[in-house]
Amino acid sequence: MVEEQHAGTGRRRLWWPAALAAAVALGLGVPALVAGGPEASGSVASAPAQESSEAGFARDMATHHQQAIDLSFIVRDRTQDTEVRNLAFDIINTQANQRGMMMGWLDQWGLTQHSGTKPMAWMKMDHQYEPHDGSLMPGMATNTELAKLRSLSGQEAEVYYLQLMIEHHKGGVEMAQGYVDLGTNPVEKRLAQTMVNGQRGEIDLITMLLDKRGAKPLS
Repeated sequence: MVEEQHAGTGRRRLWWPAALAAAVALGLGVPALVAGGPEASGSVASAPAQESSEAGFARDMATHHQQAIDLSFIVRDRTQDTEVRNLAFDIINTQANQRGMMMGWLDQWGLTQHSGTKPMAWMKMDHQYEPHDGSLMPGMATNTELAKLRSLSGQEAEVYYLQLMIEHHKGGVEMAQGYVDLGTNPVEKRLAQTMVNGQRGEIDLITMLLDKRGAKPLS
């Protein structure tokens, strides 16, 4: 897993936003998730099932987010460009906080953080994507691509990071929109819609940053 491969400095510096988000989720977000809608009776017993869309989205998006965080830590250490470093910092903080919330929800629901189910099976559609070389879901970089990014520096690293992040965001938007369309929990749906809006906006920004560097998206 990418999360296991990228330990060290990035992991140490990541703990505080993720821990804070988990605390917020446990203190505020989870009671609303459990008791805040018609699908819940107000007790932990009414929490989502192990293989529900709610649990599947939380698990898969948390994994997807972790790689965006990893990519951003990599480029942060390989360029001094203010624009790219600011983008990486924003992605690290936003996605670490969102990931902490989703992990907190799973914990409160009494569900595992990992499942043997194929990624994105909860979307109830025939996904043709086959996990390969560490890329578990659409948009996720492969281990080979991560290694290439680590080998670059300066503008070359900036361009490759931006290209990988556009693909990553496209996959993230697809998954988040899938939960907006399928999900039943209003709190989780609001978070998913926030992801859709935020990552679409970042795709526009990243495309502009690539254009400034005379480069284009990978697809």
